[in-house]
Formats: sequence, C-alpha cells, structure tokens
Amino acid sequence: MLTLEVVVFIDGLAEPSNPGTGTYGYVIYCGSKKLAEDGGLAGRGVTNNFAEYSALVMALKKLKSLGITEDVTIRSDSKLLVGQMGQGWKVKKGGYVEKFNEAKELLKEFGPAKFEWVPREDNREADLLSRIAYNKYS
Repeated sequence: MLTLEVVVFIDGLAEPSNPGTGTYGYVIYCGSKKLAEDGGLAGRGVTNNFAEYSALVMALKKLKSLGITEDVTIRSDSKLLVGQMGQGWKVKKGGYVEKFNEAKELLKEFGPAKFEWVPREDNREADLLSRIAYNKYS
C-alpha cells in the first residue's frame, strides 16, 4: 500500500517589533493536494518564537481534526523551533515555553513527526498567511 507523506509548512511573526502583535500561518499538503490552510492571531505583546509555536500548535490541532497523525513532516524557517522539536535543542525560559509544551503534548498523539528547516523563500505560503493575519489584527 502506498502512503503519501503529509507536509506542513508553518510560520509566525511578531510586528511591528519583537515582542509585538503575533500572528501565524500554516499550510497542509498531502502529495500535491492542499488539505488545509489558515492564519490567525497568536497574541499581543508576544515574541516571534511564540507566534512560530502557535503556528505549530494550530497546525497539529488541524491535523488531528482531519484524522492525520502519521507520516507528518513539519517544515519551518525557524531554526529554533526545528532544533528544539526535532533535534533535542534545550528549551530555555522565554514567553514561548507554554506553546512549546502545548506542542509537545499534542505530539504525543502522533506517530514520529519529522521537523525540517527550510529557507524563508521555500515557506512563502505560510509566511503570506501570517502576514495577511497581521494586516487583519494590527
């Protein structure tokens, strides 16, 4: 049986400064088919790391609602998020720790997930969704 990998692109931002108004975006693909996309408000007075982790949390919740918990690859242009979630980097104190913990808890309901860093130019859709959300909430 052939199974297609599910790839999730996530992004978050905090503007006009960091911390600032935090927004997120994500896009979920199975093969070349787009399954879902969304963007929204992560919070006010939050850091870009909080917004990045908010994108991850919201994408994981959407995956669960779609019944997808296996063969998931998450791609982000945040080296911190990819390092902490996929490579065992230490988590120090910071405003994003609550979202990190929420993501870790959600991932317990998934099979092993892969985390991959991608350059910003390869993350355009999720970036655009986070910017659209910022324009809406700023």
